[in-house]
Amino acid sequence: MTQKKIAVLGPGSWGTALSQVLNDNGHEVRIWGNVPEQITEINEKHTNTRYFSEVILDDKITGYNDLATALTDVDAILFVVPTKVTRLVAKQVAEVLDHKVVVMHASKGLEQGTHERISTILEEEIPADLRSDVVVVSGPSHAEETIVRDLTLITAASKNHEDAKYVQDLFSNDYFRLYTNDDVIGVETAAALKNVIAVGAGALHGLGFGDNAKAAIITRGLAEITRLGVAMGANPMTYIGLSGVGDLIVTGTSIHSRNWRAGDALGRGEKLADIEANMGMVIEGVSTTKVAYELSKMLQVEMPIVDTIYHVIYKDADIRESIIKLMRREGRPENEYIIEIKGLN
Repeated sequence: MTQKKIAVLGPGSWGTALSQVLNDNGHEVRIWGNVPEQITEINEKHTNTRYFSEVILDDKITGYNDLATALTDVDAILFVVPTKVTRLVAKQVAEVLDHKVVVMHASKGLEQGTHERISTILEEEIPADLRSDVVVVSGPSHAEETIVRDLTLITAASKNHEDAKYVQDLFSNDYFRLYTNDDVIGVETAAALKNVIAVGAGALHGLGFGDNAKAAIITRGLAEITRLGVAMGANPMTYIGLSGVGDLIVTGTSIHSRNWRAGDALGRGEKLADIEANMGMVIEGVSTTKVAYELSKMLQVEMPIVDTIYHVIYKDADIRESIIKLMRREGRPENEYIIEIKGLN
């Protein structure tokens, strides 16, 4: 692919890592952020020490504080901002963008209040004549590993195959590989909901439970994610792919995951407010838990693990008592959720 100009909105850990991938592929990369000191550091020291203490970025990666300047003549825009500010940033983009671009996002969450997926927010706020069909970049990936060029395989999902193929070609190289997918609903719900299960998996670890419990929550968590996703219109097969079970495994088992670390701290008895203050990064699983809980009630989808995590986080339920209650639920057939999915389809 010939060199493209790419604006990466959000100089967090994942935005920085993806910027390096694009730069490695010969593209002109512009990182936009609203913290002047961070942008100055990127431009003058070629580091982003808030997230990567020992990584030196290529000096061709340029930071921008001014959004209009960052978007001048770009071919594509990659949103990597927290879910709670996605709509605000999209509105700002729509105000200054003056030409059509490919719009991508690599964030993982659902908007509180509206329960909307990120691609829906971008479609609502950025006029259709200024953008492609939104492409979702998602899958099992830790920024800490991608930034050191560890092998990573993820998904580019879009309703338009050509747009997904464009993004696949934009990112793919010797250490970073993308597969295309047309199930945007499935990929986005998997990306968002796995963060909730990761909080639960971390809490089990913090409480001292072992690998048996870890396998249980990941497997049954995937069943719940699939049930809700299919009720929202997703293809159930998506959840056994990279953006489904792949992302759930990597997020629900690793210390690199801020959601897992938050759950681990909860399990050890720390208060949520202290955990959020000490993390220094957005814990998407906390806000997504509330959205998932509300969606499950609206769509009448049974999600006992999500219910339990919701009541622990938002209702101060005792974790150990909640686990016992979860374990003592009435017995069910293991493949009941498969039967339900077939019924929906």
